[in-house]
Amino acid sequence: MLKAKPVDTNDLKLLVRIAQLGSISAAARDLGLTPAGASARLARMEKGLGARLLHRTTRQATLTEDGLAFLPHAEHVLDAAEAARAALGREQAMPRGTLRVAAPASFARMHIVPGLSDFCSRYPELAIDMRISDGIVDLVEGAFDVAVRYADLGDSSFVARRLAPDRRVLVASPEYIERRGRPNTPDDLAEHACLVVGTLDLWTFKGVDGKPIARRVTPALRINDGGAVRDVACAGLGVAWMATWCAADEIRSGALVPLLPEYPLVSTQTLWALYPNSRELAPKVRVFIDWLVARFGPEPYWDRGLDTLPGLAHLAPDNS
Repeated sequence: MLKAKPVDTNDLKLLVRIAQLGSISAAARDLGLTPAGASARLARMEKGLGARLLHRTTRQATLTEDGLAFLPHAEHVLDAAEAARAALGREQAMPRGTLRVAAPASFARMHIVPGLSDFCSRYPELAIDMRISDGIVDLVEGAFDVAVRYADLGDSSFVARRLAPDRRVLVASPEYIERRGRPNTPDDLAEHACLVVGTLDLWTFKGVDGKPIARRVTPALRINDGGAVRDVACAGLGVAWMATWCAADEIRSGALVPLLPEYPLVSTQTLWALYPNSRELAPKVRVFIDWLVARFGPEPYWDRGLDTLPGLAHLAPDNS
C-alpha cells in the first residue's frame, strides 16, 4: 500500500495563497518564489498526496474537487502551526489566512456584519469566509473555525465562550392591540393570531407563582426568519415571541408593545462562540471571539435601557 508523504507547511501556504489569488504567478510573487519554483513545489506536493489539487491554465489556477476538499484542512494545519508558535511566545504574528465563521442569518446581518469593516481594518491579513444560516451547521464536517450560536449548551465536544444572554419578549403592534385587545394570560393566546419564528411554537412563561407555563401556539403565520416575523408584527398581523436583539429598536420606538408583563418569557439559551475542542485555538479565532465580546459588551448594547420601559422590568441584568 502506498503511503502519502508528509507535506511541507510552506507548500500548504503556497496552495492557500493560490486559492486566494487564483494565480500561481501572483502567489509566487507574494511568497518570494519564482513561478517555476512554485509550480515545482505544487507538482511535488500533488505527487506526494496522490491527488491533483489545481486546474492550471496560462491565466489562472483553480482548485479541483480534491483541492477544494483539501484546502480547509491545509488552512487548519497552518493555523495549528501558528498557534503553536504563539504558545511558545516566539512569535507575535498578525493573524492571517482565512477565518471560516458560521452564524445565524438574522443575528449576523444585524449585529456582526455591520462591524466587519472595523474587524477587517484591524486584521488586514485575515480573510473572512462567513456562512449565515439559521440551520445548525456541523463545525467539523464544514471545516468551520468558529460558530456563533444561540443554544442551550450541552455538547462537550465544543469549547464555548459566552457572548450574550438570550432575552425574549412577547410583543404586538399598537394597531393590533387596538383591533384585537391585549391577552391577559398565556391561555388567552388561543384567541389571538400568533406569529412564529421557524419551529419555535412552544412558548414558555414564568407564572406568578414562579413555575413555568408552557403553551404550544397555533401559528397564524410562520416564517423561518426572525427579522421577517418582527416586520409583520410591526405591520399589525399578530402577537410575536421575539428576541430582544431582533426587536429592541422597535420596542424603544413604540412600533411594538410588550405584552403579558406578569408572565415573562423564559429562555434557557445563551449566545455562544463555539469551536471544536480537538483544535488549537488559532490566533485568528481568538481575535475574532475577543472582538465579538468587546463589540457586544458585558451588557449587550441592544438590551441597554429596555428594563426601564413599561412591562420590561424583568429584563434587568440582575434578573436575567
